[in-house]
Amino acid sequence: MSVQKSYNYFAAKGVAGGLFDLSPHRVDSRVNGETVPGAMKFGMGAVQGEKPGTNVLLPDNDSTADVFEGLVLTGHTTEMSDDGKVRLQKFQTVGILRWGKAWALVASDAAPSYGEQLYLVINEGDDRGKFTNVAENNLPINGRFVGDSGNGGIAPVEIFAQIS
Repeated sequence: MSVQKSYNYFAAKGVAGGLFDLSPHRVDSRVNGETVPGAMKFGMGAVQGEKPGTNVLLPDNDSTADVFEGLVLTGHTTEMSDDGKVRLQKFQTVGILRWGKAWALVASDAAPSYGEQLYLVINEGDDRGKFTNVAENNLPINGRFVGDSGNGGIAPVEIFAQIS
């Protein structure tokens, strides 16, 4: 019997919306206020919805730092649809990381490295709600990158208590 000496696949270090480590953190429950199933994804940033403290939405051009709620965490309880996709549905409860470390979805033009300032993409487009290290036209968040994005479109971030 032969022994397997190599593995021909990449094992990811983390998953979008997963906790980065076991350091202290705070998670609050909110309700997904997005009407389109799958618009909000694990690892994205969320802002206050119509009922602050109750529901959350993806940011838009009018979003400001004082309405930033945190990062959408995976609770590992979201069911897969018939077509094999995991989509957050409207009115579904989501965990929001208010402060702590987690794996975040990173904008396509971002190439962050350790210690860089954290920004939230607020303009319309495929990257809306993702995080970046690019300041121009993005919302500064009280946080930083704690690693690079060489892990398939995600990077570890640390979110600090927000200043309101």
